[in-house]
Amino acid sequence: MKICIYGAGAIGGYLGVQLARAGADVSLVARGAHLAAMRERGLTLLAGEETHTVHPRCTDDAAELGVQDYVIVTLKAHSITGVIEKMQPLLGPHTRIVTAVNGIPYWYFHKHGGAYEGSTLESIDPGGRQWREIGAERAIGCIVYPATEIEAPGVIRHVYGNNFPLGEPSGDITADVQRLADLFVATGLKAPVLDRIRDEIWLKLWGNVCFNPISALTHATLDVICTDPATRALSRAIMVETQAIAETFGVKFRVDVERRIEGARKVGAHKTSMLQDLERGRPMEIDPLVTVVQEMGRLTKIPTPALDSVLAMVTQRARIAGLYDGVSTPSDPRALAVA
Repeated sequence: MKICIYGAGAIGGYLGVQLARAGADVSLVARGAHLAAMRERGLTLLAGEETHTVHPRCTDDAAELGVQDYVIVTLKAHSITGVIEKMQPLLGPHTRIVTAVNGIPYWYFHKHGGAYEGSTLESIDPGGRQWREIGAERAIGCIVYPATEIEAPGVIRHVYGNNFPLGEPSGDITADVQRLADLFVATGLKAPVLDRIRDEIWLKLWGNVCFNPISALTHATLDVICTDPATRALSRAIMVETQAIAETFGVKFRVDVERRIEGARKVGAHKTSMLQDLERGRPMEIDPLVTVVQEMGRLTKIPTPALDSVLAMVTQRARIAGLYDGVSTPSDPRALAVA
């Protein structure tokens, strides 16, 4: 079983170490100082009191690796379109693409059923390129719950969590998804195979859609956002709007809004990924976490006034910092509140 991790940063590096330790034939696509360090000294994982170093194949040129059984995409979602052509040498007739990314994935309406079957979403897949050129039919969904960080080039620190739920867009428990889940479990990870993967995607997105942009605007950690009356109320308003949209598409939430907010509060003084990106001068995941929910609201004709306001502010904040190159522009009707 040949596995390529495309975008071997913090999460990709964590998976790479775990898979390599389990004896999988794993390759990593990375770049820059991180890649140079991995080539020279291997890839090291710091997990509690344990340290593990592995020496998988590492490259910045996927053409060196050949066709894979699985390509696990751990890039930031807004970066995927830019590497579609570079990914092509990895793709054979039976290759599966595992989308271990935040937010709504490009394949969302593949085997969805209903009026939107086969639709693409411009905010996450401009021009439908991922759908056509990577292939929605290749996709396996994956939700990333662990927190990891690159402590130094070639060194990954595991902070918490080891859960990677998996699922086919169709809901079927296929041999492909089960084989991948079994491998994850063999490495010590949790990888439940879900027959309703979209429910789990929205459950995680439910927090990201509000906590991420609010944190980028306020520089507050999760405990503060969920405790301060004003930011808690704003988070709740965005989550209520998001829930209405998701339920229109048949999504079922297994917890209510207050429980979801309380779960985030209990994480403590954690900086969201969007705040971390802002502080480090990296492009923020605004479109896959926020704009896409607005776009899906437009499809369902559900007003999103709270989300619209926060999205407009965080987009402007990112533009001022030079950290936004997404699809929403001042002339874009998606950036306007519904009357």
